[in-house]
Amino acid sequence: MRIAVYPGSFDPITNGHLDIIKRASRVYDKVIVGVLSNKSKTPLFTAKERVDMIGQVTGDIPNVEVDTFDGLLVDFAKSKGATVIVKGLRTVADFEYEFQMALLNKALNPEYETMFMMTNSKYSYISSSMVKELAGFHGDLTEFVPCDIIKRIEEKYN
Repeated sequence: MRIAVYPGSFDPITNGHLDIIKRASRVYDKVIVGVLSNKSKTPLFTAKERVDMIGQVTGDIPNVEVDTFDGLLVDFAKSKGATVIVKGLRTVADFEYEFQMALLNKALNPEYETMFMMTNSKYSYISSSMVKELAGFHGDLTEFVPCDIIKRIEEKYN
């Protein structure tokens, strides 16, 4: 069985993230969305809230599961039986950073491969940070995040 991990903070999940999850689910037998619980950052949503939102918008994709992790990505991947790390790329800057991370992960555990997936061009400018900024100004989020979670995002700013 080919198991892949798609890691990130997903604070909140965007349409770009969801696009990568759907596409990866067609390539791998199982895709585990790994929600990073980074204690050095202050996310808008708790790790549990992010897992719940991702589960809500991926519930119709049978080979996707969602879990949280802290610590090293390679340790999380190993605990899940994954051998592939999926990373979505929007820009050249994303590639530079993710390329360095892929090399680091490879040095930590040579058994892991990182597969880069280019985002759909219609999502190339969307980021969770941009979504949060837009939500903070009560902007329309319908083009940027799954409709099922818009209310949850807006509630954080009301």
